[in-house]
Amino acid sequence: MVGFNYLDFMKHFAFASAVLLGATSVFAQQETGWKTTAGVNVSINRGNSDTLLAGANILTLKKWDKNELSAGADAVYGNNRDLNSGDRVTTAQNYGAFLQYNRLVTERWYFLGRGDARQDRVADIKYRIGLSPGVGYYFIKNEKTTLSGELGPGLVFEQFENGPSSKYFTLRAGEKFTHKFNDKVRLVQEADITPKVDEFENYVFNFSATLEADLTEKLAVRLTLQDTYRSEPAPGRKENDLRIMAGIAYKF
Repeated sequence: MVGFNYLDFMKHFAFASAVLLGATSVFAQQETGWKTTAGVNVSINRGNSDTLLAGANILTLKKWDKNELSAGADAVYGNNRDLNSGDRVTTAQNYGAFLQYNRLVTERWYFLGRGDARQDRVADIKYRIGLSPGVGYYFIKNEKTTLSGELGPGLVFEQFENGPSSKYFTLRAGEKFTHKFNDKVRLVQEADITPKVDEFENYVFNFSATLEADLTEKLAVRLTLQDTYRSEPAPGRKENDLRIMAGIAYKF
């Protein structure tokens, strides 16, 4: 695993915080129809275990005429201390962002363009950048529930920490489900899979689900499950990364 370095962590944390706060302030100051949510979560254990897991994210969405624009960024960091040796080991350190534009051609069909990028130090992923056009369809679309599916080609630029850079074509299949149980409680679930076009057994599968409940008009509590499965991980790394996080969110 990657050794813990407080200076390195503080630099990355400060950079991620600046990006999140900067984006938040821009969207908050502009009355342009953006719906923005920024969230943080922290878990600290002391005693028989000595662990830290912290994360932050920002999501924003705007809909106008036949256009839908969404964007987001997130950062997660975690470490634990060996109680025998006293050494700290980094257990999570990844950053990511995405941008997606949908253009409705009917009430349910739409064309899309999506870009996403991620770095995962623990998984030895120096960078992974994906670009994907495609087509989407809303199977369900009403005030309480939406369910959409997306399909299209993709291009991935990628490099492991100790390997050469590479680029390859993929297919991308994704879905998104949202449901409002009432005026205060809602669920957002997303998943996508991107297999290589010439090697379908080599793929990355991402899944996330967030349950959110309002405390006030602006403040909410949330519980998030995230899972990333990579069929061919970096040498010495496991295929699956799963995390469950609880925290608070602020809406602008």
